[in-house]
Amino acid sequence: MATSIVRPIRSYVLRQGRTTPAQKRALEALYPKYGISFSGVKISSARKLVLEIGSGMGETTLEIARAHPETDFVAVEVHAPGVGSLLNAIEREQLTNLRVIRHDALDVLEHMVGDGTLAAIHLFFPDPWPKKRHHKRRMVQPAFAALAARKLAPGGILHAATDWPDYAEHMQEVFSKEPLLEPAAAGYATRPVTKFESRGQRLGHPIRELLFRRTGTGPAAR
Repeated sequence: MATSIVRPIRSYVLRQGRTTPAQKRALEALYPKYGISFSGVKISSARKLVLEIGSGMGETTLEIARAHPETDFVAVEVHAPGVGSLLNAIEREQLTNLRVIRHDALDVLEHMVGDGTLAAIHLFFPDPWPKKRHHKRRMVQPAFAALAARKLAPGGILHAATDWPDYAEHMQEVFSKEPLLEPAAAGYATRPVTKFESRGQRLGHPIRELLFRRTGTGPAAR
């Protein structure tokens, strides 16, 4: 029987960033249309389903969803400006295959995603928590790897990216030790280069992609 993930420490801090009037309006008017409220009800889709953890301002999410209209995408983000920005983009482009959940991603994975149901999980540039005393706050830990692997369908892809070399090495070690994951040659979708990433590349930050595939054992996709 699967056990619940233990979450005594959050991997994020809710920043008091400025939410623009347009983003505030989107949270009020568009979240009921394009958002999914957190609950214990499992997300259902008759098509392939991809979950993005920490979608930020949503530019990557939007581009991938636009390029794959045959796939349903769910973006999970806690910060209001990012959620509002993505909602406005969905409305502007009238995308029918992208929805947003404003909640903690690990809670969403555990309570709203059925085992063996995801074609991919995207984790692009999570907070690296660079100070050693804060490493315990990093999202990628053995419990996360086990939970993510359980939610992927056999053959499903876990695609992570970071520009912090020590976090990349940590991710590689954690994912490699998860029995239900094996190295993958390619992702589910091509990850576009973001403005944040381009700025990091100009500063000499190395970008590391980590690709793992759910093995063929365990629960099958429903």
